[in-house]
Amino acid sequence: MSGITKGRRWYLGIGAGLSAILAILFVCCSPTDPIRIGFVGGTSGRVADLGVAGRNGAQLAVELRNQADGVAGRRVELIVRDDEQNPEVVERATRELIAQNVAAIVGPMTSAMAMRMVPIANEAKVLIVSPTVSTTDLSGRDDYFFRVMSSTREHATKNARYQLESPGLRRVAVAYDLANRSYTESWLNDFRDTFVQGGGAVARSLGFKSGGDTLFLPIAGELLASQPDGVLIIANSVDSALLCQQIRKLDPHAPILVAEWGATERLIELGGKAVEGVTAAQLFDRDNTTPAYRAFRQRYRDRFGQEPGFGGTAAFDAANVVLEALARRRPGQSLKDVIQATRRFEGVQHPLDFDDYGDARRATFITVVRDGQFIRID
Repeated sequence: MSGITKGRRWYLGIGAGLSAILAILFVCCSPTDPIRIGFVGGTSGRVADLGVAGRNGAQLAVELRNQADGVAGRRVELIVRDDEQNPEVVERATRELIAQNVAAIVGPMTSAMAMRMVPIANEAKVLIVSPTVSTTDLSGRDDYFFRVMSSTREHATKNARYQLESPGLRRVAVAYDLANRSYTESWLNDFRDTFVQGGGAVARSLGFKSGGDTLFLPIAGELLASQPDGVLIIANSVDSALLCQQIRKLDPHAPILVAEWGATERLIELGGKAVEGVTAAQLFDRDNTTPAYRAFRQRYRDRFGQEPGFGGTAAFDAANVVLEALARRRPGQSLKDVIQATRRFEGVQHPLDFDDYGDARRATFITVVRDGQFIRID
């Protein structure tokens, strides 16, 4: 073989190799590739209602954005991970999403999971926008954790003030879930500070570990043994409903208060008559009549066949914050910078205003369960 022929083959081989590399780069970096957003929430197990609602809300936001030509003409893809409310699982899920180059993560739905996710996201500089995490343990930090929710301080404080205005309610017994203690202890401490300052007292506080084998009758007995004027439950909707049933067996007329975490449609579905008259804090107004919320609610019901609840509503807002930030982002600008520069984003019920640390404010409403429905009373 002549030197010229060998040289030509070598040149052609190099050319083919460069063409293949350029083709791969074009495929990997093509502007038509979808923008990936992660979602993390508890979508399986006995207390999956909040996570499923959150996933649905985020999914609907992405679908509507894609129907409107996506972000700068690029389709958006939602990658869902079930955290199973397990610390090891949520850490693994967070790393998997980061490895898939997601632009941001919507979620998680509980404070306990957020405490495990945030350090990983901070290290990778990947934005997290949570729909429902409200622990004060993550307040006032310059990090990559943002939320469309107020902290427990706002929710618990308003609840305590409302209860102080109720005649005859000055001593409460409290049951709180240790499996999500970052949230429940934060909520209890904020409630206690305001309640005691206003002349009330916490007669008994009892922590319990959520699970399918939890015995709620003994817990109800211990709470009522302190002879309180009412019982406060800081737990998920399933445990709140089951505990209400056991309290009613021992005292049919005891006033019961439920924190917003437990105030989903599942509370009424499982609790039945036992939750009639229960006072529940809410993170959104089910009777809101703004055109944006009414349109969202109808689309959600048409798409998923159920009410969005606060989980679906907040996740829809959180996903739209990410999508809007992506649309506004300029070359070289991070999503964190975009949100901090923009500050105000539209929510389906009211605007979302972020502070310097990525914390937004959300109104709290007090409701009572009447005839199987949450009725707003404050």
